[in-house]
Formats: sequence, structure tokens, C-alpha cells
Amino acid sequence: MTWPSVPPDALVLVPLGSTEQHGPHLPFDTDSVIAAAVAHRVADLLPAPPGCTPLVAPALVCGASGEHADFPGTLSIGHAALHAVIVETTRSIGRWARRVVFVNGHGGNAAPLDAAVGQVRAEGHDAAWTGCDVPGGDSHAGRTETSVMLHLAPGRVRLGAAVAGNSRPLADLMPELMAHGVRAVSPTGVLGDPTGATAEEGRRTTEAMVSAVLRRISAPTVDDRGRLVDPASHAAPPNTPTAAPPGTERVSR
Repeated sequence: MTWPSVPPDALVLVPLGSTEQHGPHLPFDTDSVIAAAVAHRVADLLPAPPGCTPLVAPALVCGASGEHADFPGTLSIGHAALHAVIVETTRSIGRWARRVVFVNGHGGNAAPLDAAVGQVRAEGHDAAWTGCDVPGGDSHAGRTETSVMLHLAPGRVRLGAAVAGNSRPLADLMPELMAHGVRAVSPTGVLGDPTGATAEEGRRTTEAMVSAVLRRISAPTVDDRGRLVDPASHAAPPNTPTAAPPGTERVSR
């Protein structure tokens, strides 16, 4: 687009991901690829009511990934910097758009999103966020994410290098994970098991994510943290549980 083609009534979807290890078989930008794909598909499907034209912003590809910092190649800007990025991005978009929704692909971004979106809403901005969550999916670089990437970007998945990781429930792993990082609980960086991942499963999972985000945006109800509430459940959904709960990021970079 060029600036004259930007409508004055835009709903801007901002994909928010990460640049972090996803095991030996998935690329660093897996979360960003998924968030961007969901945002674009939602924008294509979203009925454009009068006064609200959906647009998709460039993805924000560095998030709060301190729990993955022990793996080479991971880039984390930490909670404080991400908070500032979200606030200033919203303020900037708010000068020319009607509404902004962050579409988040990485669980470690949840705490900064809660705080930052809550702040800009208090400033008067029509802002919210939602996660690309999958009920029942495994935690990180396992079957769920591998299947989705086989659907979205099959040429970037090194399926022959995929190995099973730590498949214990995340709640059991969390104390050690938060104290020592992902590498302490999974030397491969995988939380889950990519065995059996398929593009067809990834297609169904992606469609489920898109449908959930579409429902939340189409019938917007926002909780006190700025999270869009799913009208089907009347409760704010959890985000992908791959990282620190609020205030517990292991390494802030």
C-alpha cells in the first residue's frame, strides 16, 4: 500500500511473534510465521462493517524469549522493551486508525501484552490482543507447531531432524524451566513430540486458530488486561503456554 490508500477507519491487526529456537527442525521465526498467517487469513475473512476496514501490519518478530536464551540464535528484547514497543506501536497506529488488535504467536509475550495493552486502553486507545492458542496442543516445537509449519511453510521444516523432547506437562516443568531456562528441561529445545506431525493436521489446527481469532474480533469483548474474550466460552483464552508467566521471565534481553 501507499499512504493515500490507507482508509481512515482501519482495524489494524499486528502479528507479534518471536525469534527463538524451535528445536533442530523448525526455524527461529516459527511463532512469527504463524501469527502473521493467522492475521492475514482473519483479515481476508473478516466482514468489513461500515467504518472498519481490516489491514495487517508488518509482523513484530522479536519478543520476550529469555527462557530460550541458552540456545544460539535466539533474540529476546525482554519484557520492558517489548512493553515499550507495544505501547508506542499502538500510539502510532492510533493517530490514523480506528482500532488495533495484536495477534500473538508466543506465550512469553503475554505478560508484556497484558500490561501494555491495559495501559494504552487507559489512555483511550481502542486496543486489544488475542493469542493463536490451540486447546490440547503441546507446548513448544512439538506435534502442534510442526504440523502447522508443514501446512504453512513445508519447505522450511527439517522433518528428518525432528526429535522428541520433554513431554511432561508444562505445569510440572515450569519451576525448573523458569529457574534455569528451557535447555535445563529439554536439551533439544523441544517440549512435546513432533512425531506424526502432518500438513493436514496443521491445516485443521490453523483453521481452528483462525476461527477462534475471527470470533473474538467480530464480537469484541475485552477483559481488564486487554485480552479479547471468546464469545463461545465467555472467558479469556490462555495463550500458547511456552514461556514465563507474568513477572517471571528468566533472562531479559
